[in-house]
Amino acid sequence: MEALLAQRIRLFVDSGQVRPEIAEFVRSELDALAAEGCVVTEGSAGMLTSHLLMALTRLRNGEPVADFRSDDMAAAELADHPQAVRRAHTVSVRAESALGSPLPESEINFLAMHFALLRRDTP
Repeated sequence: MEALLAQRIRLFVDSGQVRPEIAEFVRSELDALAAEGCVVTEGSAGMLTSHLLMALTRLRNGEPVADFRSDDMAAAELADHPQAVRRAHTVSVRAESALGSPLPESEINFLAMHFALLRRDTP
């Protein structure tokens, strides 16, 4: 993993905002993306990393998860990226298995947008 991206994760853990097991889950998801050929760097995946760290932390703490727009425009945008939607659903299943809670549909949609951008920016 790129040093700057690893540092981002470490800062979340060191500051007490994120539990180590959540950080490890996110690291493994980023490693899987990199293994699939995605360019996973601070520049390409920094926002995805922060979002996933905090969404999983809120979920684990029983806090509300931010709503993502679910209007027709968002559905149309995601319809052009079925691989990103599948990846987001897979992450939710793995989150439930590893951390005890699946992500709500609004978070799955938000992650799918991140994954679509990451794929778009990968040559």
